[in-house]
Amino acid sequence: MIIGGGAAGISMAARLSRWLNHPDITLIDPSDRQYYQPGFTLIASGVYKPEEVWKKQEKCIPGGVKWIKDQVIYMDPDHHTIRTQQNGEIGYDFLVLTPGLQINWGQVEGITQASLGQGNAHCIYDFEGAQRTWKALQEFSKTGGKGIYTDTYTKHKCGGAPKKICLLTDDYTRKNKTRDQIILDFYTASNELYDVPHYTPRLLEIYKERQIPIHTNVRVTGVDTFSKKVYLEKRETKGEEMIRTPFVEEYDFLHFTPPMSAPDFVREAGLGWKEGKLGDEGWVMVDKETLIHTRYPNIVSLGDCSDVPTSKTSAAIRVQVPVAAKNLISLMEGKDPTEKYNGYAACPIVTDYKHVLLCEFDYDKKPAASFPFSWMDNSKELRAAWFLKAHILKPLYFHGMLNGYA
Repeated sequence: MIIGGGAAGISMAARLSRWLNHPDITLIDPSDRQYYQPGFTLIASGVYKPEEVWKKQEKCIPGGVKWIKDQVIYMDPDHHTIRTQQNGEIGYDFLVLTPGLQINWGQVEGITQASLGQGNAHCIYDFEGAQRTWKALQEFSKTGGKGIYTDTYTKHKCGGAPKKICLLTDDYTRKNKTRDQIILDFYTASNELYDVPHYTPRLLEIYKERQIPIHTNVRVTGVDTFSKKVYLEKRETKGEEMIRTPFVEEYDFLHFTPPMSAPDFVREAGLGWKEGKLGDEGWVMVDKETLIHTRYPNIVSLGDCSDVPTSKTSAAIRVQVPVAAKNLISLMEGKDPTEKYNGYAACPIVTDYKHVLLCEFDYDKKPAASFPFSWMDNSKELRAAWFLKAHILKPLYFHGMLNGYA
């Protein structure tokens, strides 16, 4: 059984369909559409049209896979069963857990998913939100004012996305000769802008060159869309004491990133950490190399819902899938899993409409450049990486990755 029909779930279904002699695969997912989510940033910056980033889900599910179009609401890993909204209880022998993550809109006071765009507060982690962002960005370029961009304090998918839309706003206004009419500020909940040493120096230089101040250790606590104010909290540790300093900023354009976690039914099943930050967010505990659950050896988990210590990106999933599939087959055959995932992830940080800082790295935060970028100085932004991002990765996703090819 596969729970979740996103990048990881569909790719796993395609691999297993090819690699098993007599596959008996059930996929549970409620979605009508398969989205290429990395394209949301390019919708928000006017590069892609909305209809270019999705296909009907029924066209993406591999032949021979039984699709139950339903939502999982409960898991009992001790008894190898799950429960769905419409189909009730269903049993499994082996489970691939790939439901993605949950965006917790309600944890930012004053904002809901339905209210995105009100008070010019936007978020590109939502399909409709990305479209509203593009309309607002164009208007913001004309009217000018103060733009505020934030990330969040939890693990979140595509950690580079808030940085990308900030830099694309800068470049868009420069192209339209209105950059001197706007002020841009970037707020991060982390203690640094980026944590991969090979790429961080150039990224910091870019923000400095573009005159975009970086404010660290700051969380968004709420948004007043009526008066266009964002409520923030600076967090600093002094000794064993946490000092919290709330403050308010007025804005004309806001892009915020809401907190994220594993889906509720995953957290409630006890598949994650019991305490601490990871416990609050509920990410599934797996061996970071084999991707097998640490307590339930008939469960493999990968993609955004797992607790592997690397970025939550489709590039990471692309490398995780063959490892997880081969190890699952070993378990089914009663053998020890031998395949190992090295933590590879990639984050193509779009720095302007012609260049990308292509960040590729492993668990140790060391560069892991793929061909042909291993021949280039990828510590700096590249025109070739923009071509890859804007023209190559989307068709590779729909026609390659979802069909079970790396």
